[in-house]
Amino acid sequence: MANHLTPEELSKELGIERQEVIRVCVQEGVPIYQGKIDKHLFQAQLQALGAMPQHH
Repeated sequence: MANHLTPEELSKELGIERQEVIRVCVQEGVPIYQGKIDKHLFQAQLQALGAMPQHH
């Protein structure tokens, strides 16, 4: 399973809009490197914001 995803792939996987993915990255400082986002870093940031349930 890939860890670095495009905003489109990440939005499909997490069920949120592509623009929302990009907005969170820009506002919260999640890096987008060569058009890809670290999925685990993005999910951790969403959890910190309280926007996503934590996995047990």
